[in-house]
Amino acid sequence: MNIMTLVTLMGEKRAKNDEEFIYLGPNNNCKNCKIKTVCFNLKKGRHYKVTKVRDKHHDCAVHERGVRVVEVEELPLSMAVDVKLGKGDTITPDENKCSYKACENFELCMPRALQPEKQYGVVNVLEEKISCPLEKDLHMVEITE
Repeated sequence: MNIMTLVTLMGEKRAKNDEEFIYLGPNNNCKNCKIKTVCFNLKKGRHYKVTKVRDKHHDCAVHERGVRVVEVEELPLSMAVDVKLGKGDTITPDENKCSYKACENFELCMPRALQPEKQYGVVNVLEEKISCPLEKDLHMVEITE
């Protein structure tokens, strides 16, 4: 099976193997850059890990020492859920809805990278328990589209 390699550009200072990051989306300062499509080819809000740093370097108006071409892999999304789920189960973020936006763990229960009505599959159940001011029994799961 052929897996397509994801290639993007990353600031020289952070371009290291095993570096993890969340892609925040396009930067407005890059409007006129000739190679911006290589920077903007990831999914906004998703978690990635650098698997290989290539030798190719480019100057960049945003990054002080320029950018380096890197290969990345998309990491599973994680989410705190208040239902018992197992590997292979599915969930939609709407099923996990929480309205307590002041909670320090709100982003774990309602990650912005997820589409509310989309169904996600559980790929791993983590042992990590999350404290909840509403006394829900929260634990972390890794999910994928």
